[in-house]
Order: sequence, then C-alpha cells, then structure tokens
Amino acid sequence: MNSAHAPRIVIVGAGLGGLASARVLQLHGRSVTVLESETSAGARPQGGSLDIHADTGQAALRAADLFDRFRTLARPEGQEWRVLDPATATALPVTGPAHDDDSPEIDRGQLRGLLLDSLAEGTVRWGCTVTGATPLGDGTWRLLLDDGTTEDADLVVGADGAWSRIRPALSDATPRYSGVTFIETGLDDCDIRHPDFARMVGNGTLLATAGSKALLAQRNSTGHIRVYVAFRAPQDWQVNAGVALDDTASVRAHLLKMFDGWDESLLYVLRHHDGGFVNRPVFVLPAPHTWEHVPGITLLGDAAHLMPPVGLGANLAMLDGTDLAHALVTESSIDDAVRVYESLMLPRSAQAAQGCAQALDDLIPPTNS
Repeated sequence: MNSAHAPRIVIVGAGLGGLASARVLQLHGRSVTVLESETSAGARPQGGSLDIHADTGQAALRAADLFDRFRTLARPEGQEWRVLDPATATALPVTGPAHDDDSPEIDRGQLRGLLLDSLAEGTVRWGCTVTGATPLGDGTWRLLLDDGTTEDADLVVGADGAWSRIRPALSDATPRYSGVTFIETGLDDCDIRHPDFARMVGNGTLLATAGSKALLAQRNSTGHIRVYVAFRAPQDWQVNAGVALDDTASVRAHLLKMFDGWDESLLYVLRHHDGGFVNRPVFVLPAPHTWEHVPGITLLGDAAHLMPPVGLGANLAMLDGTDLAHALVTESSIDDAVRVYESLMLPRSAQAAQGCAQALDDLIPPTNS
C-alpha cells in the first residue's frame, strides 16, 4: 500500500475480529487505531467458551503470530461432547458439531486478552462511542463520536458487532429475530459446590434436546459451567407468559414448567444456579448479506454477517480481520485491498450463514414443542 502519508486506518470495535486485524497490521509495521465504546477491557463479562477451528480461527492466530500462546491457554479436553436423553439423562450417541477434530476450547475473555496484550500500548482508545460515519467525498470518512468529537480516516473498518453503527454506510440490512431465544445462567465452583452436575457435564459441552427446546451446559475455565436454555418463541415471550425478566423466581418457575418431564439431574441447574437468568434472543442478518463496494469503508465479523451462535462467529471474525490486514499490507492501495478482502469474505460468509442457520434448525427444530 503506497501513500504520500501513512494511511489512517481506524477500526471501530475491540472485539476479536477488530483486534486480530490490528495485530496483523502492527506486525507489518502499519499504524492503526481501534475505537471501543467500553470503558476498559474488563468493563463487562466477555461470554463463554469458544471452539477455535483449524481452518479459520487457528489460521487467523497463526497469521497474528499468536498460535503458540493460544495453545498454552486452550483446553483440548473441552472438545468433548455429551448428549443426554432429556427424560432419563442417559447417554445418547454423539453426532456433535460438524467441523474438524482439532478445535480446542478457550474462554472468550482469555482470547480477547491475548489479542489485547499483543498490541502496542495506546492502540485501543477506550470509552470512544462511534455514532456514525460520513463520507468526505474523496474516499475518506469522518467518524462521529457521542462526545461531539470526530475522527477522520482513509479506511474505516466496522468491527462493531450486531448493532453496528458503521453498517448503515454500506447496507440497509438490520438484524432480525431468528425465532429462538437463549436463557443464560450458570454455576460457579462447580466441581466443589455442584460435583454431580459437574461430572455429568464432563470436560466440554452437554446437550439435551426435545422438540423445540434444548439445554446446553458448557464448561469454562476456573470451575464455571455456563448453561443455556434454548427454545422457539416470539421475541416478547415473557409478555404472554406473564414473566418479569428481572424476577429470577418468575423466570425459574416458567422454565421449570416449560421443561416439565425432563430428568431432575438436568433441571438441577434451573433450581440451584448462581445469579439470575439473562434473556438472549438470537438475531441474524439476512443471508447472504452483501453490499456494493464503497471506497474507504468495510465491515467484518458480526457487523458483516451476524449468524446464529453455533460455533463459527468468532472464528470467522478473526479470519476476516487477518484477511483484511493481509490485503492491506500486500495490495498497492487501500481500495484494491478492500476489494480483494470483500471478494474473499462475502462468499465465505454467505456459505457459513447457510450452514449456521441449518445448525440452529437442527438444534431447535422450527416445529411446535
């Protein structure tokens, strides 16, 4: 990339994809700024465990020269899957996720921390909330921040997730509710405080399904088991059910009624969980989600291809980020680089979105329970 001045590359969003892109750019001596609305790296919990696939997430970590450090944190034993009959809690044959056999688990927060620690100090500017992007007419862009300030860039990378403030500059698409809701809860110090449930879950993920309902329990690091109860329902299911989402007892009673007939060993987590319940409706972007190329701006990760949470989102976001960075350091101009990147990412994400939609339907069939 040749320019009279160092290109001003601004990545909006310090998620896995944006950080992976920044890391590869810095490895090649390129300047980059990451704007993040959160006030610090520890401002909120980062979510559960991720299985990092060889051909996507691991390929990105190799490009970022972080693969060996990733391996020291990853949990290969976390790949274990157990499928139980919901009525009896007896083991069923495991069909498992359809990907390679080398996909070790790592907590999302650990992976994000690994990427953050690899960046030059000051790369991420915390507490910077971008509200929109305006073209300046010469292929450059002006970012608008909620404090009234602005930031100009030769390339804006929207890595700001499902509800991206950058996406409207490229696409009219908005996330839609998939028809599936996940309710999250969990158990702390599970091996000591909940040993029977911990043994049932094992080292990886436990799954039980019946009709359009499922329970997934996923072992994380530090003795935590993260649990998701999933079902098909209208987005405002709690209104018709008369449930107050901030009333733990109300949510618990509804879920126990919904899962009536399931084995008590599986329902244990609904009765003895730590903390409350978190309502997580699943949103997706239209698939395929494409746009006409616009100079000086592009998207990656969930901002570009929001999919059901069935194991590909984080992997693809990191691969998006490293592919974009690689193009930026090898092509002769920003515009050429973005075109090359989009020619890779858009068809890849379209295919992945189709597979993720099918996986969600397989997990939570679109029929009455």
